[in-house]
Amino acid sequence: MNTFSKEYLVVAQNASGRNMNVPLYRFSGSQPGPKVYIQSSIHGAEVQGNVVIYHLIQWLRTMPIRGEIILVPNCNPVGTNIKDGEYTLGRFDPVNGTNWNRGYFYDHQSVVDFAHTVASDESIDAIKTRFRAQMKQRIQDKLDQTWGIGLAQRLNLKLQQLAFDADYVLDLHNGPVSTRHVYVPEYAKAAAKQFNIPHVILIPNVFSGALDEATFCPWWTLSDLLNQQESGGYNFDVEAFTLEMGSQEVINFAEGEYDAKSILAYLSAKDVFLAHQFIPETMQRLAVSLHDYKILYTQQGGIVEYLAKPGDRLSQGQPLARILNVDRLDKENAVTTIHAPCDLVAILHFPSASVLSGTQLYKCFTRYFELT
Repeated sequence: MNTFSKEYLVVAQNASGRNMNVPLYRFSGSQPGPKVYIQSSIHGAEVQGNVVIYHLIQWLRTMPIRGEIILVPNCNPVGTNIKDGEYTLGRFDPVNGTNWNRGYFYDHQSVVDFAHTVASDESIDAIKTRFRAQMKQRIQDKLDQTWGIGLAQRLNLKLQQLAFDADYVLDLHNGPVSTRHVYVPEYAKAAAKQFNIPHVILIPNVFSGALDEATFCPWWTLSDLLNQQESGGYNFDVEAFTLEMGSQEVINFAEGEYDAKSILAYLSAKDVFLAHQFIPETMQRLAVSLHDYKILYTQQGGIVEYLAKPGDRLSQGQPLARILNVDRLDKENAVTTIHAPCDLVAILHFPSASVLSGTQLYKCFTRYFELT
């Protein structure tokens, strides 16, 4: 059976000088195998991932694994506790205004320099061990720098040190009012069918600041460089994804169990378990390239009725939403209907009925296609 342990990671200190900790649950198998890292709630209002991790822990108590699985729920206790009335304002570092999910480290030149040190006869395992040690030291150097770093970046780097040891990294998120979707790097496109998630966003193999990119970009770049230098065949089998599992500010235990089984299906495909194989559901999966994942901004402010629900498919010209202008209630043009500018799938929408002009009203798939 698995060996289980629980510890706490200090990620920040509050104004009283007291440590702010996050729990870290570790399952180690009796046989060697891959390492898995899963975290949730880097944005404070995105709480459903904690329920998913709860269900994963219940399964992992009885499922023999290969390797190791680390689970870090509620990984941002600062963001979780930033409240304004009934709302959680945990998307940005309140001190510096930084997005909590944009402070991870990646240095392309470090990867290039490392690639030049790889001998043609060096094994994949040896390369991975050396590369991990170098990258984790670079992260530690950032944490230790004399002038210090911001709150969000310090939190991100401490989590990244854990994640960079893993072969498979899952960062659990939620949208405002959202349907399930997953961000998948183009090189790992086949893995999208191993989750029970119907909407897939294919992203370039480049770094834009998030944890999934900070994990897969160094490895993908290293393999690409080495395959250019040598005859090919370098594959480090490292994957990382951002999973968006519905809406923020709410939890649902039944939905959490469904998403836990989805993750177990992916891990089963990666040969993490000795038995208890989970199979992904047969479903239609719609995919879109990142540049075709569009944001619809409001042209005017007002009070909104959201007509299209997350997951709805609309044809061009169908109504998406209605906006009521309270300064024109006595006029015929008090209500404006917003129509779909093209064929699309509504993925998420703004959580409030009150909007300013320029608000991100909807995010939508356009020019989408079935993933086969």
